[in-house]
Amino acid sequence: DREGKPVSKARLFQFRDAVFEAIINRFYKDPTLVAWGEENRDWGGAFAVYRGLTEALPYHRLFNSPISEGAIVGTAIGYGMCGGRVIAEIMYCDFLGRSGDEVFNQLPKWQAMSGNILRMPVVIRVSVGSKYGAQHSQDWSSLTAHIPGLKVIFPATPYDARGLMNAALQGTDPVIFFESQRIYDVGEMFHRPGVPEEYYEIPIGEPDIKRQGSDISILTIGATLYTAIKAADILSTKFGLSAEIIDARTLVPFNYTPVIESLKKTGKILLASDASSRGSFLKDMAQTITELAFDYLDAPPVVVGSRNWITPAYEMEKYFFPQPEWIIDAIHQKIMPLKEHSPQYDFSDEKTIALNRYGV
Repeated sequence: DREGKPVSKARLFQFRDAVFEAIINRFYKDPTLVAWGEENRDWGGAFAVYRGLTEALPYHRLFNSPISEGAIVGTAIGYGMCGGRVIAEIMYCDFLGRSGDEVFNQLPKWQAMSGNILRMPVVIRVSVGSKYGAQHSQDWSSLTAHIPGLKVIFPATPYDARGLMNAALQGTDPVIFFESQRIYDVGEMFHRPGVPEEYYEIPIGEPDIKRQGSDISILTIGATLYTAIKAADILSTKFGLSAEIIDARTLVPFNYTPVIESLKKTGKILLASDASSRGSFLKDMAQTITELAFDYLDAPPVVVGSRNWITPAYEMEKYFFPQPEWIIDAIHQKIMPLKEHSPQYDFSDEKTIALNRYGV
């Protein structure tokens, strides 16, 4: 609330509400906008983001699709090429593979191949799972970031979700809009005035500093923002260190200037996300940061991602996805020693070499 005290989730303006408001606003403005996906019209969508849309929209503007991700994205491409605007939903990020050619080889390329005669005003909402094991809990945002022609957005707060969805729906480029199931019910914790009632947009490609700091920079993608905040609290209370938390918000495009400015203060950076660390976009960011800010670095950039293995059952997730203690231990072993700290997790060079040798 206004005094900073926690309130019931029923009273919160949640992440899902922010996405909903951006979408329903566009529905009333744009008569060509249509949304579809699995269970989109029933129960407010699979994750209740569309609660209220069924009552507000006729069936031809919001409807259920077959269980065929290739068809979901393929028809979105066709409708976009014909001048319509689409919000298509992939229920779980893991199902991107079922629409691989459509997402990787068709959606990004028709604008360029037509000499910019065709537009592609298509937003693909992709829900990144949690709690559902090997085939429903993977973060594949790095795959889409690798494909030229796609804009890739991954907000972590209600304020950012609404502003970035507004911006995505205003443009004519294809956008992959990732949403973590871990945070659908979180309220706004960082933008002090809350989420404005009036319309606003957030420029796509601009990271945001969620907490000012001076000793180390932590750059996050997606829901790992909240893990980093917990780690920053530990650094502050136990070690007297001030961490600057930077939320990437988007993967492509991405403005590195705020990150470099942060490094000029701190000289050290750790990057974290729920994606498996091997081949992740964080690795690309770490390389780019090294090239751009080598003279400001006191230690190499360190990446903390999930384990390079199959996502386990929910009960084992704390051993698979990044935890606050992982960040603390990685800082201690790879960046700067923390006074009287005994690490629980092994981030040594020897462990890294061994894990890579075993392919895990």
